Amino acid sequence: VTDGMKVGLGTGSTVRYAIEALGATGFDLTCVATSSSTEELAGRVGLRLVAPDEALHLDVTIDGADEVDADLNLTKGGGGALTREKVVATMAERFVVVADRSKVVPRLGPFGTPIEVLPFAPGVVTGHLLGLGAATVDRRDDLSDNGGVLLDVHFGEITDPAGLAADLSAI
Repeated sequence: VTDGMKVGLGTGSTVRYAIEALGATGFDLTCVATSSSTEELAGRVGLRLVAPDEALHLDVTIDGADEVDADLNLTKGGGGALTREKVVATMAERFVVVADRSKVVPRLGPFGTPIEVLPFAPGVVTGHLLGLGAATVDRRDDLSDNGGVLLDVHFGEITDPAGLAADLSAI
């Protein structure tokens, strides 16, 4: 990240360190946050925030991961900002993921798969998830910043992350 860049800021425990480091640079950055918690942190460390529609394009988005396997497949979204993280990631020329050793797994699955669902039909989506082989689907008490229902889905060991991602996107 260099002075004058437009930067997307992810959500989560690991990316917090990157946001704090960006604030310490003194660079004039224009940032888009993926959650209210990231907005609060970014404001506290002195980063200038704008809405996605004001930025339109980002030079880089920095986000964390809940799990990463040897092929660099990721589980993301445990912080509950799934949809916003996807939007902000697509705005960026480069997408950088920060993760510590605790996030590395042989195969995705132990953390579970976070899903954000429209409040319109979480039961219908749950049925589809079970049809895809989910062992459990747990609904969180809290909602996303978008008002979306947050589900924690456990498929066990995920042997085909790309296939599962496509199946989930089709729901």
